[in-house]
Amino acid sequence: AVKDSRVIFGGGFPEMRMSKAVDALASKTPGKKSIAMEAFARALRALPATICDNAGLDSSEIVANLRAAHGADPESRMGVDVIHGDMGDMSEMGIFEAFRVKSQVLNSATEAAEMILRVDDIIRAAPRQRQ
Repeated sequence: AVKDSRVIFGGGFPEMRMSKAVDALASKTPGKKSIAMEAFARALRALPATICDNAGLDSSEIVANLRAAHGADPESRMGVDVIHGDMGDMSEMGIFEAFRVKSQVLNSATEAAEMILRVDDIIRAAPRQRQ
């Protein structure tokens, strides 16, 4: 029994779209938060790069092309086409992923990063004065 049958385009498309949105918000955010947001956007772009690397493709070239395609066209559905070794339209290719799985993966990764940052802050905190 599938409770959530929603699907989204695959092939790194959602990560490129999210990365673009996070980058846009980071450019409007002052202070250290913007640096963290830019790092998060870079981390999102790592997934399409990993798809390329696993397929033996030039990840830097394809991810740069994807970034340009998503920047030029807000309706772009481009993702990694491992068959042709380039980017392709995920709608035309029929590449989809389960929304629930993608959502859970993103939430888990974000929570893990937050926990690491919290532990790092605790370790860096000045020790309490003992009496």
